[in-house]
Amino acid sequence: MKIFLKQKNKGRQILSLSKGFTLVETLVAISIFTTSILALLVILSGSISNTGYAKKKIIASYLAQEGIEYIRNMRDTFVLYGATSQAGWNAFNTKVAGPSGNTVCASADGCYFGDLNAGDFTNPSQPMAGIAVTACVGACPELKYDITTGKYNYTTGASSGYIRKIIVSPISVYETKISSTVYWTQGSGNYNMVFSENLFNWVE
Repeated sequence: MKIFLKQKNKGRQILSLSKGFTLVETLVAISIFTTSILALLVILSGSISNTGYAKKKIIASYLAQEGIEYIRNMRDTFVLYGATSQAGWNAFNTKVAGPSGNTVCASADGCYFGDLNAGDFTNPSQPMAGIAVTACVGACPELKYDITTGKYNYTTGASSGYIRKIIVSPISVYETKISSTVYWTQGSGNYNMVFSENLFNWVE
């Protein structure tokens, strides 16, 4: 009988030890849970940051491509509507690169151009020829974004955070290289997107 009671008491002792967690086990579990949550937050934060960068990069690429297209369309207007294709080509290069080929858009500071509606030009039938091209001094101005029109410009809207610089490099009497660079800052980093294209006097 005494042996039975001892076995019964031992059984009760074993059961009491198996209940709940010790303080050390609880702290370990909390540490693992906290680490998992922090890792998840880091991943989510990185994903949000990458999404923001991708969005800004896409906008920058569109603005850089737009710079190339504006200058190309300007070339087309001058060449097609000039007295001769060569006269139009020469007038185009004078407008964007300057008479000596080292001013306006041909300097290291580059240039920028305005964006107006067709009715704002003196000759609406050839609006691209009337676009004002201005040399940048030190740095080009920041583009603004007009939420009403959905357009980037230099006169109306809020600051967009983007700066576009156009550089024109005459290669020969028949060829001119155009570079369009868009700069922006995100977080602690500075980024840029560069598009370039060689234009020719394609009408002979």
